[in-house]
Amino acid sequence: MEVKAIMCDIDGTLLTTEGTVSPLTADAIRQVRDKGVLFGISTGRAVTNVRKLLPEWGLSDMVDAIVGSGGAEIYDFALDHYEENYPLPGHVIRDIIDHYKDMDVNFVIHGDGFLYVPKDDANIRNLSASDKIPYKVIDFDEYLKTSHPKVMIACAPEMMDAVTKRGKTFKSGDFRSASLQTTKLLYEFMDPRITKTYGLKKIMDLHGFSLEDLCVFGDADNDYDMVLNAGVGVAMANGSEKTKNAADYITDDNDHDGIGNFIFEHILS
Repeated sequence: MEVKAIMCDIDGTLLTTEGTVSPLTADAIRQVRDKGVLFGISTGRAVTNVRKLLPEWGLSDMVDAIVGSGGAEIYDFALDHYEENYPLPGHVIRDIIDHYKDMDVNFVIHGDGFLYVPKDDANIRNLSASDKIPYKVIDFDEYLKTSHPKVMIACAPEMMDAVTKRGKTFKSGDFRSASLQTTKLLYEFMDPRITKTYGLKKIMDLHGFSLEDLCVFGDADNDYDMVLNAGVGVAMANGSEKTKNAADYITDDNDHDGIGNFIFEHILS
């Protein structure tokens, strides 16, 4: 199998449940990059937060590009090129917050290596511990004077059904937004034009590649579009049924070297 680029989701895909990259997968990434294949990350996390965590994951100098914030941000290391597209206006984020004002949830905007929230509660403490990203309580009235790639709603897992149901009823005057659950703790709102595929196409264009030249790995529903649209879409065995049904291949789960095994068996063989 010949591909020119490989892009991976992080949580539930590249990382094990312990939050590490397995030695076999790290070795596969090194070897495939030595053969000239671009390797990158495509995630719901912010670009700045991913860059700060690369050393902890043992991926320093092993990542060529990042698609962040679900496609709203891209960063290319070789070109030192950063782009942000279609951020949510601050007043729309305020409307989203008001839409949930009677529910026990928190509101999260990420960037600069932090999770920014309007209040301290168990929801943000759990998310911060899970993602290994510190949080800061700030004045959202001031913060929302500018636009941001997306806003996340953090809640307890047992609240997610109610949060999702409420999200489907959100409308904001002249502005459309898309929303979806991304983890058991997070429900996100972003511009409907933004998908991981959108960000991936931006990265591919920078290098003169097409989506057909790309192999992607993902697990959750927010990986569905990139698994469907890439030349080679690979879903993890632990992935959602929606994403697995869209995949060209299903590999082992994230605790059993799913990415590394696929690279060795199909790309390096």
